[in-house]
Amino acid sequence: MRPDVEEFFCGISFDAYRLLGSHPAGPGRGWLFTMWAPHARRVQLLGDWNGWDLYSAAELTFCEDGLWRGRVPQAQLGQLYKYNIQGPDGSWQLRADPFAFAFEALPGTASRLAEPNYPFAAPLLRGARRDAPVLIYELHAASWRRHWDGRYYTGPELAKSLVPYLVEHHYTHVEFLPLAEYPFDGSWGYQTTGFFAPTSRYGTPDELCTLIDACHAADIGVIFDFVPVHFAVDEYGLKRFDGTALYEYPAAAVGESEWGSCNFMHSRGEIRCFLQSAADYWLRTFHADGLRMDAVSRLIYWQGDPARGVNGSTLEFLKNMNQGLQQRHPTAMLIAEDSTNFEKVT
Repeated sequence: MRPDVEEFFCGISFDAYRLLGSHPAGPGRGWLFTMWAPHARRVQLLGDWNGWDLYSAAELTFCEDGLWRGRVPQAQLGQLYKYNIQGPDGSWQLRADPFAFAFEALPGTASRLAEPNYPFAAPLLRGARRDAPVLIYELHAASWRRHWDGRYYTGPELAKSLVPYLVEHHYTHVEFLPLAEYPFDGSWGYQTTGFFAPTSRYGTPDELCTLIDACHAADIGVIFDFVPVHFAVDEYGLKRFDGTALYEYPAAAVGESEWGSCNFMHSRGEIRCFLQSAADYWLRTFHADGLRMDAVSRLIYWQGDPARGVNGSTLEFLKNMNQGLQQRHPTAMLIAEDSTNFEKVT
């Protein structure tokens, strides 16, 4: 078994997005696709390149290492795609790619072939204010300001209005409520469907990078809210991804959160890799200066309830993720959103 595959299954990988998802196969060779769906009977791939025709969908191959793989020579950067997964019961379901780097604009739910590689001009600010006062402005980008007709500001448009506001009011950092793709416009983004994909509401991944670069150029640090506890239940997302409870607990008593979402099963090595790789991805690819981990109490106690006791597997996940992120990004701010009395969380 390849080392990167072994690390994924053992729960120690922090860059599983390099192994799974969609990646260019080389000049003129299309794109490679790799996915994890161990209980699926068959996996097909369809998208813009074949007109979304189920009868001409590419068949992925189940490999000895337990992953599904395939190459689509016709696939091109920017095209949309989905997996068509046949579960153990024989039923089929179209799914977005859990490791997709971009999504189509809502109300569409397809993944988009993307290769983020933005040429940042301004340097990271991590550690620059370690001994200085910090004043953080927290906002939900979709609510902060919109066009007169209701359209969201893109990253560059936000930069033109938000950065001067932050400078004028002497903020040292801006904290964005979740920027990863989420389905419901009326929410703040805490029920995620695309853990590696900036929401299309604000434009392309590069346009988000433009906003971050502008903040750094103005000496404003950037913090992202990160959601490592639960995920949205929309049918194109992670719930019962291969026809079974794969990313979530199978038992509803612990598999469903108080918000109606699904709880990640952190005892699985593949789930730990999925989440800690997503955290690394936002720090590395989008030059975030820090992450604010949401709902940490749910990573300490079962369902966040001290009366139900400490959840050892989720607590261990939190410790290992923090340790790994600190090793890879030693000056990044790692912030816990926690209201418990559990010792040494913050």
